[in-house]
Amino acid sequence: MGPAFRGSITALITPFNGYAVNEKAFQSFVDWQIKEGSHGVVPCGTTGESPTLSHEEHRRLIELCIEVAKGRVPVIAGTGSNSTTEAIELTQHAKQAGADAALIVAPYYNKPTQEGLKLHFRAIADAVDIPIILYNVPGRTVVDISVETIIDLAKHPNIVGVKEATGDVSRATKIKLNTDENFCLLSGDDGTALGFLAHGGHGCISVTSNIAPRLCAQLQDAWTLDSTEDVARIRDILHPLHELLFVEPSPTPVKYAAHLLGKCEPDVRLPLAPLTLKTKARLEEAMRNAGLLEGY
Repeated sequence: MGPAFRGSITALITPFNGYAVNEKAFQSFVDWQIKEGSHGVVPCGTTGESPTLSHEEHRRLIELCIEVAKGRVPVIAGTGSNSTTEAIELTQHAKQAGADAALIVAPYYNKPTQEGLKLHFRAIADAVDIPIILYNVPGRTVVDISVETIIDLAKHPNIVGVKEATGDVSRATKIKLNTDENFCLLSGDDGTALGFLAHGGHGCISVTSNIAPRLCAQLQDAWTLDSTEDVARIRDILHPLHELLFVEPSPTPVKYAAHLLGKCEPDVRLPLAPLTLKTKARLEEAMRNAGLLEGY
């Protein structure tokens, strides 16, 4: 059967008007993503500026996403927290709202041990009967969910996959060799998404797909179809974008890029700062070179 979640899954931005959430723009954006071919969507992840969303906004955005997706693609709700109790509450809400899965980041700032990580994730998985995807991003959380811990957690029936954003693509093979065939392996780094597939991965939870959903989905589809020429062509188009979208703290660059496409305002919440003029110019040039500002 294989993993339930695969392909190009967009880590959705959250459109703002000034400080306020722009609900209409968000729902239009989700609909556009699905129509462009994205294989799934993630509301309220780090790219959605979840650290600065109120709990009310967080819950509302998940509900709005599920409402517009209408079952066309999986909705994987970001429900992580560095408080286990808070993560359980957010995950319970996602389950009640109708999310297909929950993406739960490693607890940040607390710096738990591997045993603490196991206790954290198992407590959530025990409390809520919903498919859970672990999210390992040590660059932001200062804690690494070890391969051994992931393999151990994969034994829980509700823990169905991992989003790996370590940059070490070989971890995919190590995990794959020691977990069930249905355990989904998703890259969290656009720049290494192709390498992750080569090491046995099943897809990518992507930032770049916010602005290039069709190309990101086509890359994943081309890999599945063994279309080597298409894979190479799309890889080369996307690579400059992958790099530029992280020259300043994400999601500031990708939000500005989405603004250039007319999808939202470029507004981000503090402590994120507006994009510098130099990056704006580089990003617009890269988008033109990729053909994104013509025909979209």
